[in-house]
Amino acid sequence: MSEDATTDEALETSDLTNKSVIKATVILSELGRHPRGITVTQLAQRVGMTRPTAFRLLVSLEQTGFVERVDTKYLLGWEMARLGRLADPHRGIVARVQPVLDVLADELNETIGYAVANGEGRFELVAEAFGSRLLTLSQGWIGRDFPLHASGTGKIVLADLSDEKVEALLPSTLPALTRFTITDRSEFIEALHEVQRQGYATMDNELEEGLFAVSVPVRDDDGQLIGVLSATGPDQRMKSGRLPAIVEQLRQSAKEIARSLSSGAPVAAK
Repeated sequence: MSEDATTDEALETSDLTNKSVIKATVILSELGRHPRGITVTQLAQRVGMTRPTAFRLLVSLEQTGFVERVDTKYLLGWEMARLGRLADPHRGIVARVQPVLDVLADELNETIGYAVANGEGRFELVAEAFGSRLLTLSQGWIGRDFPLHASGTGKIVLADLSDEKVEALLPSTLPALTRFTITDRSEFIEALHEVQRQGYATMDNELEEGLFAVSVPVRDDDGQLIGVLSATGPDQRMKSGRLPAIVEQLRQSAKEIARSLSSGAPVAAK
């Protein structure tokens, strides 16, 4: 494509952009952060709009069901909920995180996975990338269920909860998957405290003997847990002095994923 054609396409895209629609989506995104509602004045301040502009957009969105007004506060409406049920929640996420996973798999030469945090004590693995070693995890794990108490991802998700909520989710005696699995709930909760302190979780032969994983949280701008990034491989290789470097690379990649999901654009491969 010639430079002139590229410029013409950019100008055409700019002409097609509707600023009011963009502002409306910004308002909807901000309302999603306030499930109990927010006043128009507060909303305008948070999104950097004048109060009249924010109010005009809110009234329009209210008429179409995308926004609901309760007394002086606005919140997401029934139409947003209806459309949300129809949308694939992970399709767009995978396209944004996959480039980061591919780069990380090349750098660490291990299996990399990204799981979406789906609420209290729930997660779903949605994307993977694989290293090139002969001895590696070549099978896909997407769609499989993982025990919360015997996976690095599960530990990250549970460490984000209070002890009381963890107790409500887990039985007093946890299933033993290997001889290394923590089966006492109180002991497991103490292990979660360590996860909270160090900022990452490990799975050391607890799911399958010979298997080791390290996981870090992915958080949005408000500090909310939105996902978990993990590296998995043979225990002897993962623990042979590489762990601190692996954790640091995972943390940097987690920040890239958070920025990508926040901006709505995929991170370019390095």
